[in-house]
Amino acid sequence: MSSAAEQEAVAGHQATGNGRQAAAANGVRRPAPPPMVPAWPGAATPLGARFRVGPDGVAGTNFALWAGGAEGVELCLFDEAGKESRAGLTELTHEIWHGFVPGVLPGQRYGYRVSGRWDPWTGARWNPAKLLLDPYARAVDGDFSLPPEVYGHVRDWPQQHVADTVRDDRDSAPYVPKGVVVHDDDDWADDRRPKTPWADSVIYEVHVKGFTRLHPGIPEELRGTYAGLAHPAAIEHLVKLGVTAVELLPVHQFAHEDHLLRRGLGNYWGYNSIGYFAPHAAYAASGTRGEQVGEFKRMVRALHAAGIEVILDVVYNHTAEAGELGPTLSLKGIDNRGYYRLQDDPRRYADYTGCGNTLHVVQPQVLRLITDSLRYWVTEMGVDGFRFDLAAALARSMHDVDMLSPFLAVIAQDPVLRRVKLIAEPWDVGSGGYQVGAFPPLWTEWNDRYRNAVRDFWRHALPDVREMGYRLSGSSDLYAWGGRRPYASVNFVTAHDGFTLRDLVSYERKHNEANGEGNRDGTNDNRAWNCGAEGETDDEGIRALRRRQLRNLLTTLLLSTGVPMLVAGDELGRTQRGNNNAYCQDNEISWVDWGLLEDPGWRALFELTSRLIELRHRHPVLRRRAFFSGRAQTADGLRDLAWFTSRGTEMTEQDWYAPAATLGMYLSGRDIPGRDERGAQILDDSFLAVLHAGEAPVRFELPGPPWAERYEVVVDTSLEEQGEAPGVEHRAGTEITMPARAVLLLRVTG
Repeated sequence: MSSAAEQEAVAGHQATGNGRQAAAANGVRRPAPPPMVPAWPGAATPLGARFRVGPDGVAGTNFALWAGGAEGVELCLFDEAGKESRAGLTELTHEIWHGFVPGVLPGQRYGYRVSGRWDPWTGARWNPAKLLLDPYARAVDGDFSLPPEVYGHVRDWPQQHVADTVRDDRDSAPYVPKGVVVHDDDDWADDRRPKTPWADSVIYEVHVKGFTRLHPGIPEELRGTYAGLAHPAAIEHLVKLGVTAVELLPVHQFAHEDHLLRRGLGNYWGYNSIGYFAPHAAYAASGTRGEQVGEFKRMVRALHAAGIEVILDVVYNHTAEAGELGPTLSLKGIDNRGYYRLQDDPRRYADYTGCGNTLHVVQPQVLRLITDSLRYWVTEMGVDGFRFDLAAALARSMHDVDMLSPFLAVIAQDPVLRRVKLIAEPWDVGSGGYQVGAFPPLWTEWNDRYRNAVRDFWRHALPDVREMGYRLSGSSDLYAWGGRRPYASVNFVTAHDGFTLRDLVSYERKHNEANGEGNRDGTNDNRAWNCGAEGETDDEGIRALRRRQLRNLLTTLLLSTGVPMLVAGDELGRTQRGNNNAYCQDNEISWVDWGLLEDPGWRALFELTSRLIELRHRHPVLRRRAFFSGRAQTADGLRDLAWFTSRGTEMTEQDWYAPAATLGMYLSGRDIPGRDERGAQILDDSFLAVLHAGEAPVRFELPGPPWAERYEVVVDTSLEEQGEAPGVEHRAGTEITMPARAVLLLRVTG
């Protein structure tokens, strides 16, 4: 409860009874009430706005809204000129307000006004002056600009420490987007999902706008849109590269934060959701009155036809309404206490996300909102999986992260959701939020320990090679429990959050000045090495070393057991000029520069990446479905996995703990567990990968029998052009020279 002094500070500006603020405090002159339209009883399910044929064959739309503690709900309809009419939803079934409005057709724009007590000290923040977005809206028309009128409280109240308790009675309708009634009768009969097994997957993290905005092969009017990503020129690149899935940065309708708008910026990444059923309207080329829904579906179909799955990065942990000083856009005005986690002082929000609020997933209506949204995107929008931002926040019960939480339990038994790809970002910002390796079967996880180990190895910062051994072989120390498999680990070196791959070898410090936050934003823990100069340089020696380091990082990623994830543009040498938090940079800093393909050096990097992915697809030993045993399976002593020192001898316990820059990894194609679709044993070539992060060349003795008699070079990252590498053969026992900072992949030929 807030202090008595704080309550007294606003007492003079609050009316009695329901807590309505005196109109004079805001300078509000109340207009004439809008016309009313009739609403028939309708149905309480499904939630949202559903166009259908009602009683007596009359076409119209059924509206249903959960608003548990509300005292009244009005549906607001807007014509082409923005004129408002209203329909009172008087039917109440299990805390759902509902009604059928005849004559409301697809394309109709709408919102809600919800009445109730204004009592922030108990968490009640109802304010019927604020037009609210339907949480189940299938499409959204208009932009969020966040003027003072869209705040439920007086945003600019002189005493800011109590501003959130002073209600603002100004109408927000002219300043907020509206939901759109959408008629959805697509049965997806002509779509064929790729259904790529986890072990065979290669994920490509993509921003819809950033990937397409500068692509010269995409028509100008389609760049930056779903239609642009569906264009043959965009899909051609994905197919040539060989990825099996695109992981789209958030495409749920999102809003920009006030502090960014004040600086002339916006939320480019989109991790600020406000509409969990609506494709973000700004990415649509065809229109925003429902057309964005069909455009998104056509994009999914086009990607599926090319054999590429669609995974959505989803943000169910918080919304764009921020904390008590944030705007009132939807859930805060529908039932603040029913949707958000509040502190012991109900004026304040529990914040496990760093974004001001946290959805209260333990509440049945919140859990229903999330799971209804997920099923919608699978069954009606055609997507193949989800990556959950700050998933640990969703797994919290009342306070602590709980792997038996309602959210995880519901997902595990849901007949739709348990069949799709589920990826956890296994942490949040709250106490005990770091949960890498802890999520249950069905889930894969972003493995940041893989990222850290690989970065540290290639900048020669690991004290020994123990950590690298675990990460290269599938992270069994994290995931070999409860029936989990190596593909529980999503391996990545870079992600949208942080340096690009090129910047990782070009900068050691963040350079986020363009964000307008004094370079204070973004992590300082980059684990980066600039190869001798900070930023771009004309020194050809440094530039050549950087290109080699990029080849090393990509080769390591694509030879590691687990599911590799690339970031769009890393295969081309994309740079963000040292910005490691480009979340607000909707410009050339973030967009993929397709002109890089015209540079022979960057073109060669793309070709190597494509070749490595093709190699991975061709060889099951590189995408195992079970963890290595490390034990001899036959009398000759050959094991499925073996580790070697530069002396050509197997690693001993002492070797694992000794400082080293060189590691040899032998993968046997003779001992792959499992069988193919016809029940036959899976056999493959065997490979020896040698990773050397030292600054000087080193002699490496190739292991002899039972491991091999002869080896053939497949990849040599010391070479700019890989066409020179294949065909070079070495006899077992030969001492070869490993170039400084290089990966050598050799295939056993005898």
